[in-house]
Order: sequence, then structure tokens, then C-alpha cells
Amino acid sequence: MNTADFTPEFTAEDLQSLQATVERFAKQAVAPHVPAWEEAGQFDRSLYTEAAQLGLLGLGYPAHLGGTPAPWCARNAMSQTLARYGGSGGVMASLFSLNIGLPPVMAHGSAELQAEVVPPVLRGEQIAALAITESGGGSDVASLRTTARAEGADYVIDGEKVFITSGLRADWITLAVRTDPASKGASGISLIVVPPGTPGISRTRLHKMGWHSSDTAQLRFDGVRVPQRYRLGEEGTGFRMIMGNFNGERLAMSAMALGFAQACFDEALAWARQRQTFGTALIERQVIRHKLMDMQMRISSTQAWVDAVTQQADANQTDAAWVAQVCLLKNHATQTLQFCADAAVQMLGGMGFMRGTVSERVYREVKVMMIGGGAEEIMKELAAKQLGI
Repeated sequence: MNTADFTPEFTAEDLQSLQATVERFAKQAVAPHVPAWEEAGQFDRSLYTEAAQLGLLGLGYPAHLGGTPAPWCARNAMSQTLARYGGSGGVMASLFSLNIGLPPVMAHGSAELQAEVVPPVLRGEQIAALAITESGGGSDVASLRTTARAEGADYVIDGEKVFITSGLRADWITLAVRTDPASKGASGISLIVVPPGTPGISRTRLHKMGWHSSDTAQLRFDGVRVPQRYRLGEEGTGFRMIMGNFNGERLAMSAMALGFAQACFDEALAWARQRQTFGTALIERQVIRHKLMDMQMRISSTQAWVDAVTQQADANQTDAAWVAQVCLLKNHATQTLQFCADAAVQMLGGMGFMRGTVSERVYREVKVMMIGGGAEEIMKELAAKQLGI
């Protein structure tokens, strides 16, 4: 999201206050309920309104649409804190799916469209999602096959999307389509916002390794009619919009991964202090202390990198070199998460294999963090291209 026109300064006190609010919200409204939500396959819809009332859903959006202008350092602090103390990637993925669904509307939608779409989502009354990925396509966005043909004042949409976060409950769907059937590449792609209650959409729940409390769906569009006024920008410009949207998503995922790594460290440290083996606490074992320091080493390096890239984003220093840094940071942060989750489960031993521990849940969520938003291999290749290598 481009916030250059409405990003105020945030003081250290502002950030501390935000982090304290998010920590309380995570500990009271999220963490105690996660096991039940994991079993249910979704969390209570009331969580959207609770988060909205605290201003969390609107963080980074303009005030005239009901948001709270905020720099990336504040948004990433929120993501990292909620990940650390909430301990559920599934909750965060669906609760904040607006932050991948709405940025294209903010960057490319008309003032009238923004006023229609954004405020009810920021109030927690409606849910926004992004639908790009297709079966067999994955990261190859330019090969998408969902079509939208112009017919009078409408588009008629046919096709399928898969792995869509909030796909079951989404009211607004920011949808990638091919508006030029003659084009087989990036030039024929457009973005259309599908409004709530539009007929012709069927939704199928997908069952996953992790993120159980996030509803993830396959969507099918059969002759779905959407007025052309819901298109974002000009026809055929959607691919560039999608690529620009990924940068913010990857930066946010890096902050989330860091928070989850910290959650694993917190649980492992607490366990090591209270768990007695052969007459002494685990923390007294040198091998355990060294493993904890290996975790802390990776967490500290990731924190420094997140802070540096975030500072550049807030200074609008988002050139090709910055894009490369975001890609590599996303890989580094998720590798840190992978290491810390594995180390925590190992230290917890049998308990680490039991449902109900944070580390077990996060361990199952590692791979979606390493794949979602751009797989490691794609990130390396994109970074190399940005650096001219």
C-alpha cells in the first residue's frame, strides 16, 4: 500500500502504546480461544469487530475512510506482537486478509469505489479477500486462465481460484482475471472487485496442514456478472498491480514470521526453566542454553533486518534494491521461523508433539509461510533480477 500521502510520524511512545494494546488483545481475545477455533476450522466472526474497535483493522488506512494513518513501522509492530502473543497464523491470515485485498483498491480504485468498499471492512462488518492463485499456476501469475468478457455495462467472469484466504466468508473479492483472451501473458490481466452477494460463485473449503482456524477455499465463477465500474484502473494493467501488492505482503509476512519465532522461543524458554530432568531443570543443561542462543541469534538478526527494510519503506526508498531486500528478508525471516519452531518442538520433547502447545501449532504453519506470498525459489530469482544478477 502506498501511504506516502497520509503517513504521520509515530513516536516511540506511540509504538509502545500500540504494542501494549495488541499484546492485551492477543492474550485476552485470541490466545485462549485458538485451540477451539483450530478444531472449528474458523474463528468467531465477532473477532473482526473487536479488532476494528481497537483500530487494528484500520491501521495504515486514511482517516476519511475510517482508518488510522500509520507508517510501516507501526503496522509491522502490530503484526509481530500479535503473532508473538496470539500464536496463530490462521487467525492472523483471515483476520487481516483485508491487507492483501484492499491495497489494490486504495492504490487504483476511484474515490467512489474506495468509499463503497473500504469503510465497512475497516469496521469489521464485511470481509475482504484477494483471489489470484489458480490450480497449476502458483507463482506464475501471468498464466492465469480466469476470464472476464465485456458484455454491455458488465463483465461476465468464468474460472476458478484456489488457496484463497477468507475465501468462504469473504464479502468483497479482489479478483485477478484475463480481460484480453487473445493475450496469453501479463498484458491481458486486470483486477476486478467482486461485490458482496454476487450470484454465480461457489465456494469449497480446503483442508490444510496448518492455519486450521483460517478458512481457505477454492472459488468457482460461473457466469458471474460484475459491473465494469468495479474494475481497478485500466484494462490490462492488473499484472503490475499484483506485483506491487506482493511487496507489502512479503514485508508483513516477515514481521509475522519474526513474531512466531519469538513465540517459539518464549515457550521453549519457559519450558526449559520449569521442566525437571534427572533432578535438575533443563535450562541448566549447556546444550539447551546453546540451542536457545542459536534461536536468539537468528531472531536478533531478523529483527535488525526487518527494522532496516521497514525504515526504508517509511522513507519511500522503495527502489529495485529495496524490492530485492524484501524478497531476501522474507526468506531469512521464514527460515528463522523454521529453525525456531523445530528447536522449540525438540526442547519440549513429547509435549512438543501434542496439540495445544504453541510450538506444535507454529511448526505446522512454517511451510505456508515459506511458500505463501512467493516461494523461496521465486524470491531468490526475483531478488537476483532486481539486483541485475
